[in-house]
Amino acid sequence: GDSSDGVKQCAALTLLRMLRQKPDVLNHGEWSAKIVQLVSNKHLGVVTACTSLIHELVQKSPEAYAGVVSLAVSRLSRLMSANTSDLQDYTYYFVPAPWLSVKLLQLLQNYPPPDDPAVRGRLCESLEAILNRAQDPPKSKKVQHSNAKNAVLFEAINLIIHMDSEPNLLVRACNQLGQFLQHRETNLRYLALETMSRLAVSEFSHEAVRKHQDTVMMALKMERDVSVRQRAVDLLYAMCDRTNAEQIVAEMLTYLETADYSIREEMVLKVAILAEKFAVDYTWYVDTILNLIRVAGDYVSEEVWYRVIQIVTNRDDVQGYAAKTVFEALQAPACHENMIKVGAYILGEFGNLIAGDQRSSSMVQFQLLHSKFHLCSSQTRSLMLSTYIKFINLFPEMKTTIQAVLRNDSNVRSSEVEIQQRAMEYLRLSDVASQDVLATVLEEMPPFPERESSLLAKLKKKKGSAAVKSKEPRASRPTPAKPSGESPASVAPAVAPVPVAQPVQPVDNLLDIASTAPAPAPATENLADVFGGVTGFGGGAPPPAAAPSQAAATDPFGAPAFGAPAELPPGPGPLTPGAEEGYQKFITRNSGVLFENDVVQIGVKSEYKSNLGRIGLFYGNKTRVPLQAFSTSLHTPGELEQQVRVSCKPVDSSVDPGAQVQQLINVECVNVFTDAPLIDIRFLSGGARQQLTLKIPVVITKFFEATQMGASDFFNRWKALNQPAQETQKIFKASGSMDSEVARSKLNGIGVGLLEGVDPNPDNFVAAGIIHTSQAQIGALIRLEPNMQAQMYRLTVRAARDTVAETICQLLEEQF
Repeated sequence: GDSSDGVKQCAALTLLRMLRQKPDVLNHGEWSAKIVQLVSNKHLGVVTACTSLIHELVQKSPEAYAGVVSLAVSRLSRLMSANTSDLQDYTYYFVPAPWLSVKLLQLLQNYPPPDDPAVRGRLCESLEAILNRAQDPPKSKKVQHSNAKNAVLFEAINLIIHMDSEPNLLVRACNQLGQFLQHRETNLRYLALETMSRLAVSEFSHEAVRKHQDTVMMALKMERDVSVRQRAVDLLYAMCDRTNAEQIVAEMLTYLETADYSIREEMVLKVAILAEKFAVDYTWYVDTILNLIRVAGDYVSEEVWYRVIQIVTNRDDVQGYAAKTVFEALQAPACHENMIKVGAYILGEFGNLIAGDQRSSSMVQFQLLHSKFHLCSSQTRSLMLSTYIKFINLFPEMKTTIQAVLRNDSNVRSSEVEIQQRAMEYLRLSDVASQDVLATVLEEMPPFPERESSLLAKLKKKKGSAAVKSKEPRASRPTPAKPSGESPASVAPAVAPVPVAQPVQPVDNLLDIASTAPAPAPATENLADVFGGVTGFGGGAPPPAAAPSQAAATDPFGAPAFGAPAELPPGPGPLTPGAEEGYQKFITRNSGVLFENDVVQIGVKSEYKSNLGRIGLFYGNKTRVPLQAFSTSLHTPGELEQQVRVSCKPVDSSVDPGAQVQQLINVECVNVFTDAPLIDIRFLSGGARQQLTLKIPVVITKFFEATQMGASDFFNRWKALNQPAQETQKIFKASGSMDSEVARSKLNGIGVGLLEGVDPNPDNFVAAGIIHTSQAQIGALIRLEPNMQAQMYRLTVRAARDTVAETICQLLEEQF
């Protein structure tokens, strides 16, 4: 109306505040025309306030305010053509009305490009003017000037990408962003990479983006900020096509070996998607996925290795090559369990294609697979038993050998029901069925139906929340977004491996370290499967139990209400029963279940590099009621506080029935230590207070770096470490079977490098490694001598620093 400009400005801002609290307070049909006309007001304060108001209104009713497009373009054009002196009151460090310019550009992104040629022409002229100004020399060295100028520029580029109809503007925007890729400001490099990722998907600017491929690859290698490296990965993924796929995938695989933990899972997904999407030669695809498992096996989700099996099964031309390649991969001394799964499945289906070569005969294949059997989880062993029964069909001459394995007590009397059932059923099947019946029952799996890759869906799910956040203007240094096997059914199939066409999650798959979404609540009869996301077992989630009421937990005088749960004393309590056993399992491994009772299951996944470590703890609720007031605290008693630094991110205060929450712990080894940090876990379950005190599975050997050396170097160093305090030797009775492969696996598990051909006695093991701390690097040499007849070991450790040899010797003695 006729109100003063100040009143209009205040009215617009007040209405905006009201709308954010009560969105339905305004009748759009009655007021839309009057509000839109205020964009033409002479007073820029009124225009700025009204633009903010209209931007909010457009989210609710875009059609009612469509008339604002031409007025916003007109106002933007006048801003771009005005002199600084004309906008003296609204010029910020030589940039005319930057806030209004940004708001107008954001407002226009809510609508498609204008249909009116005149309006569209004026808009393009304004965008060109903004791009031209970006090339002008800076008028001030102040950071405020560059921030304001770049804010308008990036919002203009966002509008150009939104329009996606002006090839000239898209290419110019790409070239402008390319200049920022090597800018000294981290924020600009981040924004340039992020924005170019969106430009790369446009048919008009894809080629222009590809010209910067080498620069982006260099950023991946040299950039210090992890969030910028993550955006470089996104851009490489976006610019990839058939012409450069092999180069980009190879570069990403190389970087993956040293990549930050926070981006590894997403990189694995992207490499797998690119390899499948742009594979011209499927032998390259097989090589890439197997290399992916080798480099980052812990981050290869089941969707990735299921997919490679589906593709190999569906393509006859690659089956022989895949069998040969996995056979060679399995010969590595240390294979990731995902590699064993892929190898077991493919050899079980197509091992006959390479059996003609004596180096990969049926017996060699079986012996190679079975040498890994005792090192694997129960789910993988179940799959391997299915492979063995398949071998009876492929190689009838091996029937007796495989039946002996199935008949072994460790299988038919296994504590794992799945392994026991498969062993018994497969053994019975091989006894009673004729060869013709076996051939029918155990025939090759049919091709899987063609479907969209689940990898793409998983990546979209991971990037969903980040995509929403990326639309918000950044006012500060960007921070990286949180990134984000096969389970036999409760009744095992009697005759074939678990089908991979409909994968289900494993019972103990706690270790998806980047997962942030809780798993669906399991059915009542599957309460042990607290982390699985199982959809194939039947039954839905249990009905949500009412949370215990905390109202009236205290009376007005501050005393606990009658019947309220008793408070627990502060600080960690005594070690929880079973905690020590769980801790000991992690001396030679980095993932698994740390603790489990009827209420919770706590899983661990950890990774170490130099003197730093990162541990993921996964708390799963096995009950039908939520765990409330969930909290954790870390404790480093006594001297340990000066020897190890631990810090953790906060954990969710509530864990729903059947769900899990994740907590990340960062560890720094400052000096040699012998004790373990403690974690105190407290929560309410069914109204009762619970407390768990566990050891965090961190020992000094986690910071080993494997070292390789020849026999002469080893013995020279061995002789040099001749001080009494530098050597510890223990002779002890073996705690279990003295299997050389198990011993080798345990030594590999602590991170040392096994040295072949160094000890004159081939039954002995010698190893070397360097322990990294913040204060020093400490070399250590290990010799393990088994005496099979006496069922005893002699373990000798020499180290460059006092007490280190004794600590390592004590840890290893408990493992053998």
